[in-house]
Amino acid sequence: MKNNLRVLLNGFVKENPVFVLLLGTCPTLATTTSVVSALAMGLAAAAVLICSNAAISLLRKIIPDKVRIPAYIVIIAGFVTVVQMLMEAYLPSLYEMLGVYLALIVVNCIVLGRAEMFASKNTVGASILDGAGMGLGFTLALLCMAIVREVFGAGSFAGMEIPFISDYTVPILVSPPGGFFVFGVLIALVSALGKKPVKEEFGCEGCPNASLCKGECGKEKA
Repeated sequence: MKNNLRVLLNGFVKENPVFVLLLGTCPTLATTTSVVSALAMGLAAAAVLICSNAAISLLRKIIPDKVRIPAYIVIIAGFVTVVQMLMEAYLPSLYEMLGVYLALIVVNCIVLGRAEMFASKNTVGASILDGAGMGLGFTLALLCMAIVREVFGAGSFAGMEIPFISDYTVPILVSPPGGFFVFGVLIALVSALGKKPVKEEFGCEGCPNASLCKGECGKEKA
């Protein structure tokens, strides 16, 4: 149970695919000008991750090692096509909003990376949890960027204008340079929050004067 929870939560902070592993930067920068498009892209990628991880894990002992990458891409492409068709049929406005970036999920490094690194080596259940964790971590990262860019760059949230803030926007935040800036700031923030405090330990091992002080240095420091 504890291992399953760890697999699920890894994608949120410790192994966040965007801010820690630095994968999927193309859709991250392109679809985070609004909260709606960011959420749609994140959930679409999460659905593909979960389904492709499950299928690849199920077939991991059948797929020959020499053709595993092409096989993974075909499986991923199949699920992306299903997501595209469903979105085009039931959510046409979102389908138009995401445009080519929806199809590009096929070559998203996050999806193929998890297939190669995790799903091909673990059980179906664990692979589903990994896909869900990574997918939700990707969605969370996109939302964080989109909130900053849309609120402070366009003065709105999910298309709804925010009073007062809309009069003091920073339009560059919704442009490509602004996207890179917000991306860099959030990476630095996550990196700073993820650092563990280093305990300073004193001892005689490796000290050139260890034979002279007879261990007294370590005692004094302690």
